[in-house]
Amino acid sequence: MALKLAAIEGHDPRVPMPDKDLHPDHPVLADGTKPNFETYLYYAKQQREKEAAESKSDDVERGFWANLLWGKTNERLAPTNLPDDKKGGVARSVSDAEYRAASSALRTASWGSVFYLITTDILGPYTTPWAFSQVGYGPGVACFIAFAIMAAYSGLLLWYMFMKLDSDKHPLRSFGDLAYRIYGGWFRHVCNVLQSLQLIFNVGLIILSNGQGLSQMAKFKLCFSVCNIVWMLSGMILGQIRTLRKFSWIANLAIWLNVITMIMTMGAVANTPPNYQGAGLPPGPVQTMAINNQPFEGQLNGIMQMVFSYGGAMIFIEFMAEMRRPMDFWKAMAVAQLFITIVYLFFGLFVYSYQGQFVVNIANQGISLYSLQTATNAIYLTSGLIAAALYGNIGVKVIYNNILVELFMAPPLTVKSGKYLFAVSIIVYWALAYVIGSAVPQFTNISALVAAVCIFQFSYTFPPFMFLGFVMQQTALQGDKSYDVNNPHGSRVDTWKDWSRWRRALSKHIVFNLWNFIITLACVATAVLAAYSAIKSIITIFHTAGSPTSFGCKSPVQ
Repeated sequence: MALKLAAIEGHDPRVPMPDKDLHPDHPVLADGTKPNFETYLYYAKQQREKEAAESKSDDVERGFWANLLWGKTNERLAPTNLPDDKKGGVARSVSDAEYRAASSALRTASWGSVFYLITTDILGPYTTPWAFSQVGYGPGVACFIAFAIMAAYSGLLLWYMFMKLDSDKHPLRSFGDLAYRIYGGWFRHVCNVLQSLQLIFNVGLIILSNGQGLSQMAKFKLCFSVCNIVWMLSGMILGQIRTLRKFSWIANLAIWLNVITMIMTMGAVANTPPNYQGAGLPPGPVQTMAINNQPFEGQLNGIMQMVFSYGGAMIFIEFMAEMRRPMDFWKAMAVAQLFITIVYLFFGLFVYSYQGQFVVNIANQGISLYSLQTATNAIYLTSGLIAAALYGNIGVKVIYNNILVELFMAPPLTVKSGKYLFAVSIIVYWALAYVIGSAVPQFTNISALVAAVCIFQFSYTFPPFMFLGFVMQQTALQGDKSYDVNNPHGSRVDTWKDWSRWRRALSKHIVFNLWNFIITLACVATAVLAAYSAIKSIITIFHTAGSPTSFGCKSPVQ
């Protein structure tokens, strides 16, 4: 077998891989049936035991504290004595040994790398000052901390379910895969559609915000739609990177670029007047409020900007899927959530205190001094493009694997034709994102709509809803016979069509299940109200005289 020197999913290039797709979304067992819940639990337990044994060996070789502080690097390689997958030009099926070896080889990222990927958030920090301007100090701080706590709770739920259901034999690759193993195909499709929408709208928002920054740098002498086209073309080029592992060092750079931009923005707003033109308000004294008593539409739009700060849960499964030791994911998530909460909260309060009602959504674009505004825009544009490329990379993979491969029989990403089709898909994806950002040039309202419809579900609604189903299924197993790997479907004594199984599923963890059910309903209600507010605001802006038009040349901050 020839070595695959161009790694697609982040495996070591020295590890040979079969040409076939090693990650079927709908795996089958030896008897031709699909794995059930018990099968996933069985192989996941074996996988975790294997990883725990490797962890002890790594701690001895490298030192416990070095592994704790910096994460584990992938020094072990999968077996390299895999047989050739073609005999006389006729492809054969992938064996279990090949499948497990190649699946293990895909897992290379450390928890330190995942920390950088989680915090590669270009929208969160720069929208928090505007969020405080809409709700005031009190509700703003309370909501921001509450969102942080609940986001951490959801992240832990996702991590726990991943650890219980993922294995080399039956790997989890996406949020939709986890949804499939708990509620079936219908919920998987819901998650995949919302995930695809969120990612492409995120890219569209970054094109829009970068277009605003470029138009400021050009002193509005360059048509706004042309500014957006510049970033669309840049993304088409950078998006050709196919593996998250190659993004980790770029993501590291993006974090510090964001920190530098925030520091420069705070220094600028503390020593210069607000950007009255960008805020669309006449000059006047800065006003801040403990509570901003305005109509609920504006308040909800502001609160949804905070949701963007904790919008990473949607791709947590992808991150864990590429980790050599997914049991360490909690470290990456905990440090990332703490970093986001402290830094973003401080930044939002600081800028709002100096600019008040004149805060511009994309805070550094509210700097009035052109030299500082241009400097921060230049850094922001760079980090924004990196984040957009990350979102686009995962977004295209979701669409490619779940639509092109599954429905249209496209070649997998592990073959040459798949690589070419992936490159074309990136171009189409960024073109669609450009249409989104230019057709509705309203950053605040579009970001609020995306947060309500997509981000809120993955970060707050779906995790407790999925964990409710996970706990019920696990509890129902306690009345079944012992699992037999040779007869995986023979252990159940009843089915979900029988009340006896439902009675067992609901017999334990009653308070915890009720808590997750209530949280799910509360999140759905909040999301519906927030989506209504965002749509109403979009319509209002389009009917306001002097507002930017679709594919027009006037910049939203002009």
